[in-house]
Amino acid sequence: MDGMDDGAPVSTDGDVLQGLAGETSGTVEAHRSCAARRAPGVASGARAGERQDRASGGERPTMDCHRGEKSDCRDAGPRYAALDLGTNNCRLLIAEPRRHGYRVVDAFSRIIRLGEGVSVDRRLGEAAMRRAMDALTVCARKLGHAGVHRSRLIATEACRSAENAQEFVGRVADETGLQLEIVDRETEARLAVAGCSSLIDRGSEGVVLFDIGGGSSEIVWVDLSGRHRLDGVAVTRCIRAWTSLPVGVVSLAERHGGVEVDATTFEAMVADVGAMLARLDRAGALDQVVSRGRVHLLGTSGTVTTLAGVHLGLERYDRRRVDGTWLNECDVDAMIQRILAMPFHERVANPCIGADRADLVLAGCAILEAIRRRWPCRRLRVADRGLREGILMELMAQDRIGGSSRFSGTRPS
Repeated sequence: MDGMDDGAPVSTDGDVLQGLAGETSGTVEAHRSCAARRAPGVASGARAGERQDRASGGERPTMDCHRGEKSDCRDAGPRYAALDLGTNNCRLLIAEPRRHGYRVVDAFSRIIRLGEGVSVDRRLGEAAMRRAMDALTVCARKLGHAGVHRSRLIATEACRSAENAQEFVGRVADETGLQLEIVDRETEARLAVAGCSSLIDRGSEGVVLFDIGGGSSEIVWVDLSGRHRLDGVAVTRCIRAWTSLPVGVVSLAERHGGVEVDATTFEAMVADVGAMLARLDRAGALDQVVSRGRVHLLGTSGTVTTLAGVHLGLERYDRRRVDGTWLNECDVDAMIQRILAMPFHERVANPCIGADRADLVLAGCAILEAIRRRWPCRRLRVADRGLREGILMELMAQDRIGGSSRFSGTRPS
């Protein structure tokens, strides 16, 4: 079956994603296996992507929508797809709408490091483009096999920053048939909110949502004052302010180093990011809300899911345990200090970090620490979901609002 060559199948366990009606349940994308012990050394290039796929079941067979059995599912209903080509990862979700959301039937994730060197050269490198192309070829095959009706395929910071991005986008279209859309930072921030909306504590006055990427980090203030009943995509109406920092785990690690990181280097990273944060709340309105203790942080990135996995002591990454996990101030302090104290080889050997993230995780921790120091919220909620989920929710909401018959269970001709 298509998709079986690079990874073992992973059951969807019957989960239905939070979608249009505000019903809460989990995403079903399987993450990388943390049980796979990798050889010391920085993982890069195609070999890193291959290890990622094999460890995670990164290419997953389509599952039957009702029984969890392998099936083509061609007659089950319309299918939607969301692809996020980021600075570090290439990720795909394919889903079918349900009455209270949608159900993921296939997923793919591979570390490609497309943005490797872009912060210095302002160009996508040939090796990085080749890694991305390999992953996108898999995605194109999956999209064709699934019979997707509507899709949105986005590229983010690496392509926003690179001088040869349009050349790369054209190459992708020629070689795979995929039409990539380079989205702006505001769109990226909005999609992150839409994708994570079900994890916002409706009893709070608001949330500071952050998405730590490879080349940029989006931070959004969602103000819930008097608007607690909004769910799903509608929560994006509560965005009061947002900013996009031109720094992510790849670019920050390239600037300061990611293999050997001591306390001095770590503090330099934190200061570097901290200097960029004032742009979100120049008038201090968010500071006042945070000081009342009724705002929480909500993080969607490999950094926070890694911290949660380490905190929970997972021997193998389990998305169902990580997504939605609450961490208090002391938990986050302890995890950052624990990872900072690890030499590189221990980070590689840790089952929830591994070779693919060992040289990036402390840069991510530094971005998180800068955010925490700027807005010292008592609680942090971990989201193992984000842009792709937001894309799917928006696509399905557009069809539902338009009175489409595509939810009737029949596929359009």
